[in-house]
Order: sequence, then C-alpha cells, then structure tokens
Amino acid sequence: MKMKGIYLLGTDKLPSTVRIGEGEKVRTTLVALPGVAADVNLEVVLDGEGAELDIAGLYVCSGSDRLNLNVNVRHDRGGGISRQLFRGIAGGGSAVEFNGLVYVAPDAQKTKASQESRALLLSRGARVQAKPQLEIYADDVECSHGATVGFPDEEELFYMRSRGIPEEEARRLQMVSFLAPVLERLPQEFADRITEEL
Repeated sequence: MKMKGIYLLGTDKLPSTVRIGEGEKVRTTLVALPGVAADVNLEVVLDGEGAELDIAGLYVCSGSDRLNLNVNVRHDRGGGISRQLFRGIAGGGSAVEFNGLVYVAPDAQKTKASQESRALLLSRGARVQAKPQLEIYADDVECSHGATVGFPDEEELFYMRSRGIPEEEARRLQMVSFLAPVLERLPQEFADRITEEL
C-alpha cells in the first residue's frame, strides 16, 4: 500500500505495512494533536536497491491523551536509506510511547539509517518512553539512533525573558523551536494551526 504525505493520527487511516521497491522514495509525516488516543503500528519494508524512506512525526499531547508509536523499518536489500525524526511535547497527564526498530538484513550492505526521537515534558505528570533499537546483520552500513526526554531549558527561558520577552511567549517560542524540524515539513496553514495551539 502506498503512503500519503501527511497523516493526522486518530483521524486518518494509516497502513500497517508499506513496501518500498527499487529506486522508490517515500516521504511522510505523522501528526498527533491534543485530544488524541491512538495506537500506531507501522512496518515499512525497503525491499529494493536504492529504496528510500523519510518519515517524521510530531505530537502535542495534553490532558489524558495517549499515543503509542510503533515503527518497524526493515532494510531487506542493500543501498537503501531510511530517516526517522520524531519530535513531541507532552503535558498534563498524557502518556506517549515510541518504539522504533531499524532492522538490517545480512545482505543489505551499504544501508544508511538514522532514527531520532526527542520529547519535551511540560508537567511532572506527563510521561514519554522512547525505545529506539537497531538490529544489524550486515557489516558495511551507516546506522545511528538516539532518544532524549526532558524539560524545557530554564537558562534559555531566562535569556529570552532578559531580552524583554514575556514568560508565556518565551515558553511558546521554546516549543515552536523544538518542533521546527518537523513543522517545516507541513503546509504553512497546518503548521500555523499547530503553533497557535501551543
């Protein structure tokens, strides 16, 4: 099944399995807005030489929102490229879980894969768990993964406030800046709608 450019989680139907063939390129962005309750189980198989996947995700959760993101990317043939970038903000008593797996088959030499998950907590009651994983059976690859979960930088906030920016606006600017790498992938009108809700 083919993927479209943007999926609004909890509203749009996301395929469970996607195959990317030789020379094909897929770019998609997943978005979860406040009020979401969703379980995402996505497997993407790169089964052709030179197949490429560029997937990003953005979530803004609050209250009792619940989001489970399970993304399994399989490199079954060599020369493929996959990029995963997830950025999210969690407040209230929301709970987010990200489980990401990059699997590289024994014959998938020259694979390039990166996986990044970063989250910002706005309250002590919010919870984000990130489990990035690499399973590599080839020896000529370039693969990386990483995850961070933390609170907004108070020194950054102090700096903006010392320049005359009111605290509420400074906090909003921090959040917009944090989400920017994924926001810039969205149509301007949609990105503006998200930033207005922060």
